[in-house]
Amino acid sequence: MSSDGEDPPADGGDDAAFRAEVRDALAGLSARLDREHERAAHRESVIDRLHEENQRLRRGELQAMLEPVRVALYRVHDQARRLATADESGAASVLDALADDVADALARLGVERFRAEPGQPYDPSRHRPVAVAAVGPARDGTVVEARSDGFEEGGRVLRKAAVSVGRHEAETNGEPEPADETEEIVSSGSSRRGAAGRDETMNNSTRDR
Repeated sequence: MSSDGEDPPADGGDDAAFRAEVRDALAGLSARLDREHERAAHRESVIDRLHEENQRLRRGELQAMLEPVRVALYRVHDQARRLATADESGAASVLDALADDVADALARLGVERFRAEPGQPYDPSRHRPVAVAAVGPARDGTVVEARSDGFEEGGRVLRKAAVSVGRHEAETNGEPEPADETEEIVSSGSSRRGAAGRDETMNNSTRDR
């Protein structure tokens, strides 16, 4: 009892209980904040994914819309190059300039021109064989002549360069060694062999009868 006759306040237990309640409330609030942060991060990731998918769809639609334009420009470019090569009236420089202008227009669409050079190895991922030329063994499997340029976008080939490919056929006893059918590049030879095979089959069927 104090000197004035009053009991001292019992604050020790109440203060500890109050601090415990505050700690519990803060812990609960922190947990709720953590959950809200997780929800917000999830919403942001969903929004980012939807935005990326939307951009991808828009890019695909744009590329689909531009494809006919690119094809038409390819055609104009090739025609100008062919006419420039065959022209003898002095307009070759004008036609070459036209082809370059078309290539510049394609470049503004993100499409770059590439050329096949004679002597470089034939690359099926970038070259489209349109003819086969007989060559010596040193030039077997190389580009003999470039018929048209190729075009690519970001390293992805949109149109291969048309080329004439060199092939060396070894001789056996003075006769050319027959080429493996799987190595045929132009279908004309295989078509002739197929026609001959059909004729032989018909002859065999006639003899059997």
